[in-house]
Amino acid sequence: MPNLGRLRAPTRFSDDSFHSRMVKQEDISFGMQDNLSRKDVTVIGGGLAGMAAAIHLAKAGLHVLCIEATPEDNVVVGESLDWSAPELLRALGLPMERLIAEEIATYKRHIVVSLRDGFSQQYIPSEWLGKPPWNVELRTLHVDRARLKVALREIVLNHGVAILSDKAAEIERDRKRIIALKTQSGRRIDSPWFIDASGFAASLFPRTFKLPVHEYGPTKVAIWSYFNVPDSTEGTTLYTGEDKRQYMEWLWEIPIHQNRISVGYVAPGAAIKEKRQQGKTVDDIYRDQLSRIPRFKPLLQATKKISPTVTSFRCRVHGEVAGPNWLVAGEAASMVDPMTSNGVTAGLRHAAEASHLIVKYFHGGRLPHLDRALYSWRVQALAKFFNSGIEKVIYDWPIRNRIGIVNAGEVYTVPAWSINVLYSRLRPIGLLSTGLFNLFLASLRAAACIFHWLCSRWPASSTSPAGSAS
Repeated sequence: MPNLGRLRAPTRFSDDSFHSRMVKQEDISFGMQDNLSRKDVTVIGGGLAGMAAAIHLAKAGLHVLCIEATPEDNVVVGESLDWSAPELLRALGLPMERLIAEEIATYKRHIVVSLRDGFSQQYIPSEWLGKPPWNVELRTLHVDRARLKVALREIVLNHGVAILSDKAAEIERDRKRIIALKTQSGRRIDSPWFIDASGFAASLFPRTFKLPVHEYGPTKVAIWSYFNVPDSTEGTTLYTGEDKRQYMEWLWEIPIHQNRISVGYVAPGAAIKEKRQQGKTVDDIYRDQLSRIPRFKPLLQATKKISPTVTSFRCRVHGEVAGPNWLVAGEAASMVDPMTSNGVTAGLRHAAEASHLIVKYFHGGRLPHLDRALYSWRVQALAKFFNSGIEKVIYDWPIRNRIGIVNAGEVYTVPAWSINVLYSRLRPIGLLSTGLFNLFLASLRAAACIFHWLCSRWPASSTSPAGSAS
């Protein structure tokens, strides 16, 4: 990857002007709430997947209603994007240059894994990815999710999408066909087509239809906050230790602005529960973890009160996420582990593919069984690949203990980056392309499982400081 240097944005806006833009958009949205008489598609959820789907559908000429939950229901994580995300954002009207110029994003040049013994390793996409026939943009981004939401919301409103500030609560259905839904305020919404992008916690359609679910790893807890710094880097940094035979805990550092970083701690829910039972507050736990990293000690000393944000999640993917006149997208369909940096990409891909199917079959009024199955298969296969891979290779101890965290990182990141590139270029949609691509993913998952089993039978006795077996 070429040295990108520091790109300073030519335009800046203060936090005051940022909040002014949010208020202005709320006023516009409020004025459109009663414009619900003519709608072709109802999108549940005003997050990235929901807004992306609304934009794609509106650009195709359909009348769209987006039901957006109240802000307090939106706990947002996922600020470090993988190398496929910028192209998907560009398709929505947010090219990388605009995101950088408006300080919605910063460049992500690499990923750094930093061990507690001082050793660190950079992971940078290979230069061959930027050459024909792949022609991949080797730069990617970190994003300020709040500002990204504002920018997407502007585009949504500019395309005439009606936004209803409410929460979908119940579904009215005829077998597997959705007739209408009722909101928390009692409003009944009916339309020919629906997309559920309600998020991980709600997952309205999966819960209603009791869709099959595959879960990965234990329930995890993420605790994070933001700090002002003199200058930030152009990469995501992951901090961890080499704890033997333990499920891995880690911290992230993500520069969302030139002088502002997001710092988070991820651990199994059981570990957090044990600390809470010892009488520690969330702030205590967060400070204790950050204090182990020299980089963060000055930040902690300068910050008396942090009040970090907390959320819990368990990585999962639902099956059968498409019905006669509905599809599920984003975290409502699959929750991908945040260490993969693939959550935003997954949501944007779901939104694009679900919208494409609705546009294609809009006048027919029904999704064919094959297209439903193929959409569900693709959603499942990708989520299984990323979640299974990160669990087997990184989080669990056998492979990490046998070859070291640094080499384990290589084992995971190389196929992960390659799969994203292949999917972006091949765009598997039909039966043959989807089948072959998913078969390839299944073979990679099987290889990881076999390697995991072998390493659990013959674990390494020790590791070198560089993280490789000695």
